[in-house]
Amino acid sequence: MADMPSIGLAEEKEKENEDREKDGKTVRTDRNKDKDGVTETRGFNDKNSDGRGKKRNLSDLSLGRFITTELTRGYFLEHNEAKYTERREKVYTCLRIPKELEKLMTFGFFLCLDTFLYVFTLLPLRVMLALLRLVTVPCCGLRGSRLLQPAQVCDVLKGFIMVLCYSMMSYVDYSMMYHLIRGQSVIKLYIIYNMLEVADRLFSSFGQDILDALYWTATEPKEKKRAHIGVIPHFLMAVLYVFLHAILIMVQATTLNVAFNSHNKSLLTIMMSNNFVEIKGSVFKKFEKNNLFQMSNSDIKERFTNCILLLIVCLRNMEQFSWNPDHLLVLFPVVVMVMLSEFAVDVVKHAFITKFNDISADVYGEYRASLAFDLVSSRQKNAYTDYSDSVSRRMGFIPLPLALLLIKVVTSSVRIQGSLSFMCVLLFCLGMVTLKVLNSIVLLGTSCTFVRKANMEEKLFDPPPSVASSRANSRAHRNKYVPAASTQEPTADKAGLSLAPGVAQPLNMAETTAPSIPKSDSDTFLTTPDEEDDDKLINTDTGLEGDALIHRTPKKDLLEIDRFTICGNRID
Repeated sequence: MADMPSIGLAEEKEKENEDREKDGKTVRTDRNKDKDGVTETRGFNDKNSDGRGKKRNLSDLSLGRFITTELTRGYFLEHNEAKYTERREKVYTCLRIPKELEKLMTFGFFLCLDTFLYVFTLLPLRVMLALLRLVTVPCCGLRGSRLLQPAQVCDVLKGFIMVLCYSMMSYVDYSMMYHLIRGQSVIKLYIIYNMLEVADRLFSSFGQDILDALYWTATEPKEKKRAHIGVIPHFLMAVLYVFLHAILIMVQATTLNVAFNSHNKSLLTIMMSNNFVEIKGSVFKKFEKNNLFQMSNSDIKERFTNCILLLIVCLRNMEQFSWNPDHLLVLFPVVVMVMLSEFAVDVVKHAFITKFNDISADVYGEYRASLAFDLVSSRQKNAYTDYSDSVSRRMGFIPLPLALLLIKVVTSSVRIQGSLSFMCVLLFCLGMVTLKVLNSIVLLGTSCTFVRKANMEEKLFDPPPSVASSRANSRAHRNKYVPAASTQEPTADKAGLSLAPGVAQPLNMAETTAPSIPKSDSDTFLTTPDEEDDDKLINTDTGLEGDALIHRTPKKDLLEIDRFTICGNRID
């Protein structure tokens, strides 16, 4: 009986605990509901605030605010410093081009003048000395010595070519040619003048080969096996070439004379505009340094040739007006205009070519040193060519046809009568000899300075280059260095022929290293690859692989680049 009330009390306590738990749950649910209501009201308020912000942003996008932002916004160029520094250097390079180019042009112009004066001054004297030796050596009984030295043989051949061609030019009537060309229309004359320029380049490229073949055929050692058609056929070919080239230049001079004498100067304007068309054909093309060297030589030759053509035009016009000085004042502004257009075209063309191809202006100093090297090397005891022939090959300037035409025009325009006239001619010849000697002395001293600055003195004592030996060496090197991934596995050459595993491969070559193709750098020395890039095994950074020097395929040095040598798949 005593346990009954204790059991009843325990049950009442359990009921009270359950009621408390129920009351706590109801309180919690009410609180949660209150919290949910708060959050809902907050979200509603946030949505309202976002809408107000958008309205404010839309109100800020006004025209006045846009203009204010455009006027006050800024930027920082130093974030791309390398780019803008490069652009500034390009501007400075373009500003340096006129000065550096004119230095090269002036030096090359006087080189052409020296070669041109050689034909009128020293060549006749050398021919007379050679003929005198040809007469005196047999009479003195000197049987062991040669009749003529190779250089004297070449001088005699040049003299005979000039005499024969001058006699042939005497049958050409300049006046008839002038009236024949004057009767043509302007457009036809413009086309003819352009065709004559192309023909002049073709004649120059093939003509120097004809003259070189004649000189070598006449002086080749007799003990060698005869591999030519004879001296006389080569001599006749040379005479025919010089005569035809002189006729071509005469037609050019006559066309220019017609343009000078036209009333409205329309033909002269068209011919001058042709120079600016040259900018379009040259600027927007890829140029290597060797191509630019060829173009510079071509511009030097063109500038000197135009000066001689203008001199011929002035002589013909002065003769027609009985050497009236007033007419010279009429011709002078036109001559200046033509030459200024040549200067402007050359400067613009070279400035943009160097800009687009990332070529430094210092390259013209290297070009000048290369031309100076030709002059200095021709004065050495081991010289293998005459300086005039070297200039002809380098610039494409052949003085014989141009000198022949000038002699023809001067003799037909100036009449010598009386002893006083002969004295004037003698003084003029002495003046030309003096000018030639002084020009040669100044050029030689200047050339020595250029060669010394370029560190090219050691090359003066190198033997003359041999084309056959260089080709043989290049083939030997290509056969010696065969690119292979491993010497243990058979390899295949370019023709698809497999090589045996025992074939010797180059030592010191990394098995996993592929041959690297050299990249051209605008600041490296002026060389152009002589072979394809796929055949080269050169480390462009150091030129070394392991402990040995990797073979470098022969490259064409700047001293080996002639006017009509193909460089980079083009001739400029």
